[in-house]
Amino acid sequence: MKVLLDMVDQQKKGYAVGIYSVCTSNALVIEAAMQHVLLHNETLLLEATSNQVNQDGGYTGMTPKTFRQMVLTMAERVGLPQERVILGGDHLGPNCWQHLTAEQAMAKSDVLIEQYVSAGFRKIHLDCSMSCCDDPVPLGDETVANRAARLCQVAENAWKASGGEAPVYVIGTEVPVPGGTQDDSEELELTSVEDAKTTIEIHQKTFSEAGLSHVWSRIIGLVVQPGVEFGLHKIDAFVPEKAHDLSAMINKHPNMVFEAHSTDYQSQQHLADLVKAHFGILKVGPWLTFAFREACFALECIEQEWIDSTICSQLRNTLLQAMQDNSSYWKKYYSEDSRLQLLDCKYSLSDRIRYYWPDKNVEDALAKLIENLQQNPPPLTLISQYMPEQYHALQAGEIALSVNALIFHKISLVLKQYSAACYPQPAN
Repeated sequence: MKVLLDMVDQQKKGYAVGIYSVCTSNALVIEAAMQHVLLHNETLLLEATSNQVNQDGGYTGMTPKTFRQMVLTMAERVGLPQERVILGGDHLGPNCWQHLTAEQAMAKSDVLIEQYVSAGFRKIHLDCSMSCCDDPVPLGDETVANRAARLCQVAENAWKASGGEAPVYVIGTEVPVPGGTQDDSEELELTSVEDAKTTIEIHQKTFSEAGLSHVWSRIIGLVVQPGVEFGLHKIDAFVPEKAHDLSAMINKHPNMVFEAHSTDYQSQQHLADLVKAHFGILKVGPWLTFAFREACFALECIEQEWIDSTICSQLRNTLLQAMQDNSSYWKKYYSEDSRLQLLDCKYSLSDRIRYYWPDKNVEDALAKLIENLQQNPPPLTLISQYMPEQYHALQAGEIALSVNALIFHKISLVLKQYSAACYPQPAN
């Protein structure tokens, strides 16, 4: 975890450096991120969430062990050294089992943490902020800290049994829930300095009482709400002045920076401002799958212009049908108005379409799209029409004319903004 510990050390020395965390289980997005960090000589911090990957398979069907195997196999194929991949677990705790009693959910969480750490995940977000079916709402700070300490002990035991580098931890949670707000009219409220202090103090006291004082130097991050969020079609941009007091507070803690969730769709300047304000870890997820979806939709438009209609992939229709067949991932988030609902399903910033790429019919349609355009490369004029930025990259010789290269370049344009914010180049 030297990269993460060094980043915190640099922050404390006054340097505006950070690291971005790619939060996705989408294989093509992961490969695009690997190509990007390889090209730019960076380290890939890749995180899976507890609802994506867990002992029951999550919505991806992958356990922590199978996810790691997928990632390392892909890294070997791409040529990215294994030591330049850091695996993390996001929102690890009772999140997936809130319908159970607290003790049942925590028992499941123990297994979750053990499997993540045993599989080689070394950046662990301990998040026990969610209420279970027999809990009060919201939970008290002491309860959250006690449960986090319990899971930290499980993680430490798993690390000692499996060997390797010691894990680092992140505590706290953001408001609202992961994945963006449900209502574009919601007023965004920053975490107060008092609440952030309380979270740190209670966790430190609880960890000490649990015999985990030796772990505290490896708790490198605190999740707060810095005033950064996105809804269905709205983005709340970072305002450094509003977070000034928070930034000053965290800078007094020698081993800790802020971790900013939901930084998706911020401008490059806003991302750089976050890093300067001691938000040293920037999480990005839906923006990457949003860019992936944009690329796939653009490629389908090219396909429809270029390929015989009888063999076209029908990717968009297949995706929308999958969403209608199983509405559980989007129904409570999107409009009930049929016209707006269709707009949300296809284009919302929350990108809940990302849950449907593993669907077998969708996978087949995407494979068909890629096959059609690989076997019949489209003319530059169609690429210029539907993917103008990729057209210019082709003309400049930056990428090859292949479907994957077009997709990866689209995703890389997002990652370039994070690279510029986290690894600023010295002025000449």
